[in-house]
Amino acid sequence: MVIDRVAAGYDPALLPAEPLPLIPLAQLYARDVPDLPCPDGMDMLQVLWCPFDEIMDARSAVHLRWRRSTSVRKLLMHPPEPAFVGQGYYVPEPCVLHPEQVIEYPAYHELDDKLADRIISRERELLQSPDEKHPGYRGDLSIAPGWKVGGWSAFFTFRSPAGPDELRCCGAPLEPLLTIPSDEWDGDTRSWRPITAEDESVDHTPTQVEIGRGYTLQVYRCTASQEHPPVTIMQ
Repeated sequence: MVIDRVAAGYDPALLPAEPLPLIPLAQLYARDVPDLPCPDGMDMLQVLWCPFDEIMDARSAVHLRWRRSTSVRKLLMHPPEPAFVGQGYYVPEPCVLHPEQVIEYPAYHELDDKLADRIISRERELLQSPDEKHPGYRGDLSIAPGWKVGGWSAFFTFRSPAGPDELRCCGAPLEPLLTIPSDEWDGDTRSWRPITAEDESVDHTPTQVEIGRGYTLQVYRCTASQEHPPVTIMQ
């Protein structure tokens, strides 16, 4: 989907008077995603969001709709174009998912300090071997890149990692539900790249969604209640 008229941000004075509808971001089925934390009787998750910068830190900007797939009777093959968006790169390009279940390991900030220091020291030693290519913990062994359901939270890049107080809702801990990065892989990624990605012509941003200056938007869910709104953090 290409919205030519949205190129240079938006002027709040030009916003329509009526409420703006949320736009679809992702639709996931329990049959395709084994670890999808569906409430009882539900087997589908629809993620909607407000296509403005508010998605970064406003709880009301991202909505989760848990549904029973058999209740969806009328399918829209071509979703309607939003009447107004803040940035064109908040409107995802439609694409088909090919889910793959993988094992990953926590980012540095999730590890014990001593263990993290050991890993970092070992990687520095391996860098002294220029004739060999060794897998790196961050790019090859820990967090899987790309759009992801569940798993460990993404690395924090431009800010300090979120503390325990920030990752709580109604006293209960939050856990990652959906990871929305700006790229499916980057220059540090080797082992996670799909085989077809060796071809430089393969697009590593199929959804055309961009978060901040190439960052990642982490969507967390409350572990106490599926009815509570998600928490979003740009990382």
